[in-house]
Amino acid sequence: MNTLKLKFGMSPISWSNDDLPELGGDTPLETCLRETRLAGYSGTELGGKFPQDEVTLRHVLKEHDLQLVSGWYSGLLLNNSVEEELERVKPQLELYGALDAPVLVYGETFNTVQNRRLDPLNRKPILPESDFPAYGERLTRLAEYCESQGVPLTFHHHMGTGVETERELDLTMINTGEAVGLLIDTGHLVFGGGDILQVIEKYGHRVNHVHAKDIRADILKTVDKEHDSFLDCVLRGVFTVPGDGMIDYYAVMQALANHSYQGWVIVEAEQDPAKADPYEYACIGYQSLKKAALAAGYSITS
Repeated sequence: MNTLKLKFGMSPISWSNDDLPELGGDTPLETCLRETRLAGYSGTELGGKFPQDEVTLRHVLKEHDLQLVSGWYSGLLLNNSVEEELERVKPQLELYGALDAPVLVYGETFNTVQNRRLDPLNRKPILPESDFPAYGERLTRLAEYCESQGVPLTFHHHMGTGVETERELDLTMINTGEAVGLLIDTGHLVFGGGDILQVIEKYGHRVNHVHAKDIRADILKTVDKEHDSFLDCVLRGVFTVPGDGMIDYYAVMQALANHSYQGWVIVEAEQDPAKADPYEYACIGYQSLKKAALAAGYSITS
């Protein structure tokens, strides 16, 4: 019997938040990468402080014995044509392909409020259900192109965007082809009122990337979507790493194993590094995930 394998990576957002420069804005990239590797992770996602040219980025990653796992792409297919989006994505796709990144993380950012401190969560874009088939057709075409370039697309449901809730995710998955992979983000699903295990049961065969963050239940209870922005919630500490919140990662890992998921799991917890030391929390997240993954029958590779 072949053992299922996972690789663990870390997002740089715990050290430096690109949407909130006051959170870790002065932290050198060197610190982020050194501590990521020291905590046990073998991969990193891209962030704003990373070099954007292949040669320099390859050198920096090799210096810290880290793989480029993926990175966020701010998609605009709710407004753009496929042709426009293909031109926008090409440079990022070429960089990821050159460095053997396994996926491109697509977030739908047309009219998003995820990076607007003054816009409460209830001002997120709402896409009529009748518009999802056309949106899904455009998304599928983009994903097929990404796949043809060797860097599959993984779709990120995200608070403050047009695909935030489980229902919106359902409509996206139903109206897209198999080329559109799914990024399960545990924290965003719970924050948006969704059921992680139910989503994995429905779409486990399409999951090609995982973001593991946890939720502080006491903070979540205080969120008022009519007044609180997404960034307000981040600053108040709604997110944390696996093992420090309300999500049962033993159940999550077992659900992923039941659908034979193999690949990367990325710890991503946007917090205030002055309140939550990034290295300390990186270690907590790694150890918690490792215990849950091993219990589900996984082996951890690098």
